[in-house]
Amino acid sequence: MPEIVTAAMLVIGDEILSGRTKDRNIGHLADIMTAIGIDLKEVRIVPDEEDEIVAALNAVRMRYTYVFTTGGIGPTHDDITADSIAKAFGVPCEYDAKAYAMLEASYAARGIEYTEARKRMARMPRGADHIDNPVSIAPGFRIGNVHVMAGVPAIFQAMLDNVVPTLKAGTKMLSATVHCPFGEGLIGGPLADIQKAHPDTIIGSYPKYGDGKFWTELVVRARSQEALDAARADVEAMVAGFASTAS
Repeated sequence: MPEIVTAAMLVIGDEILSGRTKDRNIGHLADIMTAIGIDLKEVRIVPDEEDEIVAALNAVRMRYTYVFTTGGIGPTHDDITADSIAKAFGVPCEYDAKAYAMLEASYAARGIEYTEARKRMARMPRGADHIDNPVSIAPGFRIGNVHVMAGVPAIFQAMLDNVVPTLKAGTKMLSATVHCPFGEGLIGGPLADIQKAHPDTIIGSYPKYGDGKFWTELVVRARSQEALDAARADVEAMVAGFASTAS
């Protein structure tokens, strides 16, 4: 049987919800998860409000193998992710000695004052492990199945590179695309029947428009080549059948 590993993502920040910042991390995480055989099943965007973060985190961490969060671990007053994660797990949020010393040394080497605001980046839930940050030193952290990372895309991507080798990969999803010159209104019924006949596959229908015509891109996904080939053959036969009728 294929091993199914799942994930969810929490994007934390008022700036995302207000439109001031455009998210660039969801697509990157989705690409990486797909590449290693992990199904990204859900993405939630939540404000910088402790109760909202705690509720969302507790909802998804119980349902999925892994949870990834972005945003809210910086030095300012509204960076409350670490406190919220700690509350969700029922543990104190406190200065991590290793992170504190690492940041202190980094700022000293650059001749920059280690302010109270900068010290905030050394805080994490008790018992959390570091996620290394090769870009700007301040670490993310891992507690339970939750991976907490920065919102800045370059830093998030660098942190994720360090996380990926620690994850349990699932069976990768295979896919095949079938071009269909007809609209969804025509093929919807037969396509639903094909999906029912192939429960081990996922068949996606994506309407397109170009050159004054509607057409559909059909994508078949499965975790075994046999299941993929069988469903694709039925989809291709359906398209061919409509084509012969139309000609």
